[in-house]
Amino acid sequence: MPDRKYKHRGYQDGEPREEKRPPFEGGPRERPEGPRGRGLGAPTATVFRCRMCGTKQQLTGSLPSDATCTNCGNDLHTCSNCVHFDTSKPNECRKPVLQRITNKSRRNTCELFTPNTVQEFASERPSADSNAASNSPRAAFDALFKKK
Repeated sequence: MPDRKYKHRGYQDGEPREEKRPPFEGGPRERPEGPRGRGLGAPTATVFRCRMCGTKQQLTGSLPSDATCTNCGNDLHTCSNCVHFDTSKPNECRKPVLQRITNKSRRNTCELFTPNTVQEFASERPSADSNAASNSPRAAFDALFKKK
């Protein structure tokens, strides 16, 4: 009786092979200074967006209760624009509220309202070349495949 379970070629024919890698040459990689791409250390900005259309809104201090979106004209002091808005919680709010607000996209006078701000990657100002390229599709295509 053979001592091997499988009889096909290559099964336990010898010692396991170890890959020979050349030794690592050089030290740690140098990282460029200044703003990086996306990821750790990337420049970010705190932004408040309208929940209906997604337009960035200017946020200076607290949001007045009669504030409206500059793009779509919807109210901004609403439950759906609040940090505490959560549909899985009782009264759809993470804070204990006494009375449920039925329409979450209409203006209200909730004292617990805090604008829902998020951290987004800060966009750098476009240079003159990219601005010219964005004016016409042909210029953008040429800029994409230009020789260095």
